[in-house]
Parts: sequence; structure tokens; C-alpha cells
Amino acid sequence: MGFFDRLANFFKGLFSTSMRDLEASNPDAVYQAAIDERVKRAAEMRKAVANLIYLRNTLQERQEEQSKALAKLNAQLPLLVEEGDDEGALLLIEQRTALGTQLQTTQDELAAVQAQVDEAQSGIVRYEQEIGKLKEERERVIASKKTAEARIQVQETLSGLSTSADVQALENVRENVKKLQAEAQLNAELASQSTQSKLDTIEARTAQATAKAELAELKKQMEAKKAQSEQGNIKKNI
Repeated sequence: MGFFDRLANFFKGLFSTSMRDLEASNPDAVYQAAIDERVKRAAEMRKAVANLIYLRNTLQERQEEQSKALAKLNAQLPLLVEEGDDEGALLLIEQRTALGTQLQTTQDELAAVQAQVDEAQSGIVRYEQEIGKLKEERERVIASKKTAEARIQVQETLSGLSTSADVQALENVRENVKKLQAEAQLNAELASQSTQSKLDTIEARTAQATAKAELAELKKQMEAKKAQSEQGNIKKNI
């Protein structure tokens, strides 16, 4: 294969690929083109059938005329035979034979044309049914395509949330709020601990003062008892 053949094949393949991609991305246009083509063919078939129907009608008129002429000859022939006009009778027989042949030919042509009309009409009906089916299929395919595109868009949106800037900013705000809450909690705990420490100190001092008072009272009582004991000894000695 020469260079130019290879180059031609390359561009042919490139064009084919581009065309497939274009068709895949725009199914509505592809369906519409197929529908338009079938509508065009149906219109052409209608014209052809119209011509066939015209020919059929012409053949039907010819058949009626030939049938009437043949019936007229069949009615005249007995009269000539009764009159003994053999020459006239022979002429009518020849005309009747020729007319019968023509009538048969007309009938054969009419049957053939009628078969073509029936077939063409069936073809038109099939084309119209196919056009209707293509239109319904186009609506379904386009609806399915839009649904799939919407689902893909939602999925892409959801998958992109974790890395988007606004979500990261929200995470930063949440983290900062949590840090502030922790700092406030620490301050509260420290304040609580400071108050408790003061209470503990006050309680310890109170307990110490109470103990000192009890000790002083004990000493006082012991001194009182000692004094009484000494007085009792003095009285005994006297």
C-alpha cells in the first residue's frame, strides 16, 4: 500500500470516528435524519402508487369498453348467422377473437398493476408505522439520555464535594469553633479548680482554727482540774 493510500485510509478512519462521536453525542439529529429519510421515501412511494392507480383506472376503463364491445359482437353474431350472412359472421368472429385476446391482455395487465398497487400501499403503511415507531423510540432514547446525563452530573457533583473549596472552608470553620469551645471549656475548668482550691484553703483554715479552739478548751479544762486538785490537797493538809 502506497503512502497516499495509507493517508487516505487515515483520514477516512478519522472522519468515520468523528462522525460516530458526533452521532453518539446528538441522537436526536440521527433519529430525525432517519425519520426524514423514511418520510421522503414514503412520499416518493405515494407518487409512484398514484401513477399506478392512474394506470389501473385506465386499464379498468379499457376493460369495460372491451367487455361491452365483446358483448355487442356476441349479440350481433347470431343475427348474422340467422340471416345467412356468412361473410359478415366470419368478420364478427375474427373481431371477437381479436377483441377477446385484447381483453385478456388488458385483464392480465390490470391484475399485475393491481398487485403492484397493493404491494406499494402495504409498503407505505409499513413506512408510516416505522416512522411512528422511530418517533416513539427517539423520545424514549432522548429521555433516557437526559436521565443518564442528570445522574452523571449528580454523581460528579457529589464526588467533587469532598475536595471543593467551600467544603474545605466549612471544615476549617467547624474545626476553629471546636477549638474555641475547647479553650472555653479549659478556662471554665481552670476557674472551677481555682474556686475549689480557695474553698479547700478556707476549709483547711477553718478546721485548723476549730482544732486550736478545741485544744485551748482542753488546756483550760485541764488547768481547771489541776487547780481544783491542788486546792483539795491544801485543804487536806490543813
